[in-house]
Amino acid sequence: MPRLTLVVPAYNVQGYIGECLDSVLGQDFADFEVIGVDDCSPDGSGAILDTYAARDDRLRVLHLTENVGLGRARNAGLELATGDYVLFLDSDDTLAPGSLAAIAARLDATDDPDVLIYDYTRTYWDGRHLRNTRSELLSEDGPAVFSLAERPRLLDLLQIVWNKAYRRDFVSRHGFRFPPGYYEDAPWTYSSLIAAERIAVLDRSCVLYRQRREGGNILRTVSRKHFDVFDQYDRVFAFLEGHPELESWRPALFQKMADHFLTVLERPGRLPRDARSEFFHRAAEVYRARLPEGFERPPGGRGYKYALLGMDAYSAFFGLTRANSVRHRARLGGRARVGRARRAALGVLYRCGLRMPLDENLAVFSAYWGRGYSCNPAAIEAELGRLAPRMRRVWAVRSEHRDRVPAGVEKVIVGSRAYWTVMARAKYLTNNVNFGDTVVKREGQIHLQTHHGTPLKTMGLDQARYPASTSMDMEKLLRRCDRWDYSLSSNRFSTTVWERVYPCRFTTLETGYPRNDVLVNATAADVVAARRELGLADGTTAFLYMPTHREYEKSFTPRLDLSKLAEDLGPDVTLLVRGHYFYKPAGRLAELQAGGRIIDVSGHGNVEELYLAADALITDYSSAMFDYANLDRPIVIHADDWDTYRVVRGTYFDLMAEPPGAVARTQERLTAILGSDEWRGEKAAALRTAFRKRYCDYDDGRAAERVVRRVFLGEKTLLPVVPLAERIPAPSPAEAAGRH
Repeated sequence: MPRLTLVVPAYNVQGYIGECLDSVLGQDFADFEVIGVDDCSPDGSGAILDTYAARDDRLRVLHLTENVGLGRARNAGLELATGDYVLFLDSDDTLAPGSLAAIAARLDATDDPDVLIYDYTRTYWDGRHLRNTRSELLSEDGPAVFSLAERPRLLDLLQIVWNKAYRRDFVSRHGFRFPPGYYEDAPWTYSSLIAAERIAVLDRSCVLYRQRREGGNILRTVSRKHFDVFDQYDRVFAFLEGHPELESWRPALFQKMADHFLTVLERPGRLPRDARSEFFHRAAEVYRARLPEGFERPPGGRGYKYALLGMDAYSAFFGLTRANSVRHRARLGGRARVGRARRAALGVLYRCGLRMPLDENLAVFSAYWGRGYSCNPAAIEAELGRLAPRMRRVWAVRSEHRDRVPAGVEKVIVGSRAYWTVMARAKYLTNNVNFGDTVVKREGQIHLQTHHGTPLKTMGLDQARYPASTSMDMEKLLRRCDRWDYSLSSNRFSTTVWERVYPCRFTTLETGYPRNDVLVNATAADVVAARRELGLADGTTAFLYMPTHREYEKSFTPRLDLSKLAEDLGPDVTLLVRGHYFYKPAGRLAELQAGGRIIDVSGHGNVEELYLAADALITDYSSAMFDYANLDRPIVIHADDWDTYRVVRGTYFDLMAEPPGAVARTQERLTAILGSDEWRGEKAAALRTAFRKRYCDYDDGRAAERVVRRVFLGEKTLLPVVPLAERIPAPSPAEAAGRH
């Protein structure tokens, strides 16, 4: 029997649950179990729970066959609990390091109280941490164990269950269970506190309470479901009436109920406008029915609101709060004026265009900050032309890159009159990065964010932890991301990262990356053609070298002596060298090409054709490895500065422990790998197979079609994904030469 049981319900938290479980399973206290409850979550939360359970037998997973809501999911986990104490943790929150050890020690020191209350800290997307403002109530001064009557102000703490450890036999004796509804914590919290004979506190912040920027808390959602508060307080008072010995708590619970009613009425963004008066009148009815004899209202304005509630004086109550409403509207109006001033800077043309109807058959595409026609947007644009030829497709490109748009593809120059016209009128805007800050998201417009790689390196908000790698304004970044309607993902790993580091209200589409369709669909003739275009002779082994960008390097500096590497590998090997697009073309590469066995492909417009032509990929930390893995061809990692890169940029996993193939930390080791069969041997193949299982979830050759059908044609269901084991990648160069 473990000392502690943690019940962790999960629903639509795939971006956060991994961090939650890491914070629990990584504690320095081991005498606990975790019951993870998959509340029939439609995302990958259940699968993530299973993955962790397979690695750690302290976690057991219960998969519910229907969605029952937070309260009843907790109940399901409670039924499986075997620990002396039960703790509840929401799956988007985390435990602070050392918390379980501190909780267990405090339970021992206080001789197993009925309830132990500990503190929490609110954490915000911008890195702020704010401890509970009423943390003074958890002072450990005075008796170690007490009843609520001795410290009644503990009722003033936020009515939550996840800041407490409950002795399991105490819970069983009273039959505590969570009801359904929005406010399921109220009956449990109040009933358990007034029933507890022995309470202890721990003056330590144990839970990091995530304040989700995109509004993950359902209590902040405009809905009639807030009427649920009446049912929950019926349950509170039903418990009280079933325990006459607790009658003295009636006035305190009545005040908590009245305060809760007023909170729902006064907080913006809870009740629909047409439901406010109905809620008020019902609250007034309940107030009068439950008013304890001799109850004294609190002093000041709060007490005056109690009086208005007791008189069912909605008009007077509304008049009292009108000033606050006016101030709120003034703040909104100020933001609107700022917005109007910003839009004014865009020019008369754009402002006029924004007032005109959207063109339902106009789609604008862009990629890599206007650098040309490429990546996922290009694949989607081409597929849209096949499935919906009536749609006008326009490519936005910067003037210096206009020649990178193929003939026959309509283009506009970023910043031109034509650009602002289509940006104002287009129904669909697609990009693999963000459009500029001056672009306005119109009502009815659809913004599709395709991304441009699987993240090994930290992205979004996580970059703030690595200031040496970024000077990005995170608030501005998230305002740009707020425009997204859809975010594409090529694997479940990416989904969990994108949803956490870009906390905005987009819908994830797990479609695969459209740019990778060709890696599955290409024929032997396509592979042969790609090699001929590069001038690769039959029988030549082509290694594609693609190092990533490093924030601490201002220009492309190959981390290899390419001339020596080519010389050491011999005349039958050609190196295709592609510098990162952040870097200007390197003159040194042009010199190296003179020998014929090094080809600078940095300016090649289609990296997927380079993938098809290459026998193997050599890279360091580039997301190219995730794409190239779809070909099931060898990948070699050259990581001479891995330790520096991890510290400066930050990474999501240890590439040295989970590589897609052979790893070299020096040029000498790389030469040895490439000069033998190690780069394509059995060990390298086994590593690649495991890597593909982790990161090639959805790239089955139909990603572009999925995107077009879902986003542009409005189909509700995504095409099913072909399992990895059933996919047949494009043939290797050797296979293609034999078939052609």
